[in-house]
Amino acid sequence: MDLIIYIAIFIIGALLGSFFTLAVYRIPLKKDITHERSFCPNCNHRLEFLDLIPILSYIFLGGKCRYCKKKIRPRYLCLEIFSGIVFLLFYISLKIDIFILDVNKYIYLGFGIFYISTLFIIAGIEREKHFIPNSVLMFSLVLQAIYIIYLYIIHSSIYKYVIYFILMIAFIVINMTLQKKEKKQGYALQILSLMMFLLIGTNEKLVIIGIIVALLLAIIEQMIKNKYTKDKELTIGFYLCTTNIILLIFQNFLIK
Repeated sequence: MDLIIYIAIFIIGALLGSFFTLAVYRIPLKKDITHERSFCPNCNHRLEFLDLIPILSYIFLGGKCRYCKKKIRPRYLCLEIFSGIVFLLFYISLKIDIFILDVNKYIYLGFGIFYISTLFIIAGIEREKHFIPNSVLMFSLVLQAIYIIYLYIIHSSIYKYVIYFILMIAFIVINMTLQKKEKKQGYALQILSLMMFLLIGTNEKLVIIGIIVALLLAIIEQMIKNKYTKDKELTIGFYLCTTNIILLIFQNFLIK
């Protein structure tokens, strides 16, 4: 039974990974991510069911579009596999017994799926475009508001989360105001908003460790870029998201 559940969770994670690639491509372009059918970005041909099976479609099609034969970037395959593994590890780390109805664990699982999915999308967009869209930040704000309400219902202390939430709102509002007046992205404000999101979703220790690791990785990457490329853009948000996901799962294993 556990093996069947693990396979199902991996498949769900891979499906979400396929959705993340779509979201990362469309959100910066302000395109619909839920109702518009998937299409090849090269030939614009609408993709059918057999073209959209995570992992398998890429393998059977030889990493190429069925219609225009344009080569598909391997990052799509890698993201689907990585996403499947991440969600599987997250599920295992919670040690959920399907024969025991533990409502809190299932609620935490549901929140965790949305939380990690948001981090995947933020990491992907920040890596590709070097900014975090306001629409994603607003979604993360709503997600954390629901989580804080849940903590209040189960009689948990929410004072520090409310402070982080208010700070997150302030950073988002200031950033949006800055964009309207000066027509430019406030990258530092976006990163601060992301940090508040991480603080509400996990805890201070994890976020501090994540910041240290993210800064080290960003510095190393920047040193490599300075030597071999002309790209000077930092990707701190990408590393903040990925390290937070890894640390969250690792923490769950240690606690459980």
